[in-house]
Amino acid sequence: MKIAFTTALPKEGFERLAERGIGDLSLVIGHCIDSQWKDAEILVSTFDYNVPGTMIEAMPNLKLIANFGAGYNNIDLEACKARGIRVTNTPQPVIEPTAELAFALMIDVARRVSEFDRMLRSHSNGANGENGDASLNGVFGVMRNLSHSLYGKTLGILGMGRIGQALARRAKASGMKIIYHNRHKINDDALKALNGGNDEMVKYVDFQTLLQDSDFLSLNLPYTPEVHHIIGKPELGMMKRSAYLINTARGAHVDEAALTEALKSGIIAGAAMDVYEHEPAVPTELLTLPNVVLSPHTGTGTWEGRIAMCENVTDNIISFIEGRINEMDIVI
Repeated sequence: MKIAFTTALPKEGFERLAERGIGDLSLVIGHCIDSQWKDAEILVSTFDYNVPGTMIEAMPNLKLIANFGAGYNNIDLEACKARGIRVTNTPQPVIEPTAELAFALMIDVARRVSEFDRMLRSHSNGANGENGDASLNGVFGVMRNLSHSLYGKTLGILGMGRIGQALARRAKASGMKIIYHNRHKINDDALKALNGGNDEMVKYVDFQTLLQDSDFLSLNLPYTPEVHHIIGKPELGMMKRSAYLINTARGAHVDEAALTEALKSGIIAGAAMDVYEHEPAVPTELLTLPNVVLSPHTGTGTWEGRIAMCENVTDNIISFIEGRINEMDIVI
């Protein structure tokens, strides 16, 4: 069985495929379709690689697209449905790294870590004395460089799935209150695990209350056309002027023009973004604003996470080949 890879991935994550003699792991195709690709029965795609209907049509033997990532809006699902092609994703390995980055971005933007780092570097003129750079003396001071604490603040989570719950656990450990909005309330077992016996710690609220009461609003919901620009000018206008927006989900959740204007005019205090609507493009104005922290879609980007995602892809492929469909992470 021939497997095509859209992207070079760590081979150690696919060792079990090689041990079983499944596929040609050296087959890595770039942004083109050639005769080798057309023969493939399985395509391993990555979340940053577009798989349009034209590509799917050009692969007559294709039976499975094993996507590397929790999201799958990079794949033309309708074209797959029309052909009866299975699509899988890797939801489990992305949970902890993404929640970890979301929490890191919250701390960074609230405590102005990246902003202070830039400030110190820009003020330095290299005039080093015995005790360091004397040009930085005027930067320090008891009432200078103040920021905001997370402790005691309210974290609003839009999308209380596995990543949202992992973020809630971290926020709870830091003394934050948590409110959330979801299509459905989380089940009692998940709520009890998060509350730890304190029924006031995590609460379900409606969308408007989430916007109005959150000191930090974290987006952790999957992308569908129904939630395109779910955070736009009206929603930003309902948030506290002291609030921060955190997005580690999908860039298209946010109207970036409206967000830029809100940040410039003080409608909200700041934002921290890992995803953008038109990646790899990042709005120029966001790059220039001091109250914004930006990272290049690295939510799952740890060595441990990448290997685990490869292992998850391997699990899906082996289950597919062996007919254990119920053990796959099936999208369609």
